[in-house]
Amino acid sequence: MRIKLKVFSNLLHTLKLLLPALFPSWNFFDVIAPSPRIQFTLLNKEDDSPLEWHEFRPRPVHVSLVQMLKRLFWNPKWNESLFMLSCAERLIEKYTLHSEDEILNHITKELKNTPLNGILVDATYLQFRLIVLQRKNDQLYEEPMFLSRTQLLSTQNFL
Repeated sequence: MRIKLKVFSNLLHTLKLLLPALFPSWNFFDVIAPSPRIQFTLLNKEDDSPLEWHEFRPRPVHVSLVQMLKRLFWNPKWNESLFMLSCAERLIEKYTLHSEDEILNHITKELKNTPLNGILVDATYLQFRLIVLQRKNDQLYEEPMFLSRTQLLSTQNFL
């Protein structure tokens, strides 16, 4: 009888440890704030004014059912995008050089692997900004929250 009680007690203890993993609590959100978006621009000179901003990894307009199922099991790009979002949120809360460097390096790496159509012709510098979308009445407005330093793009990055 004592052995059965011990086994039941161990099973109950294991279940108590497992339940929060199966049914997580969402009480850890202290504030729900707008999610920042990362935009970048490519410049010819370090002191040029940005002419055009491009969204970094824009979300697809449509995802097929097959793609959605595949993404449930394998989606490293999305995990990396979540890391970038964490860096962006940290930059808005409190500046750290590490977060700024991580975003600049990831954008540079992405441009190296998948250059945009004709945009890299004369570009030698990269800069990014963080914006949040605000709704006022029926209009959406972009509110810039952070502007990075410019970073020199070495030509070897794009060969």
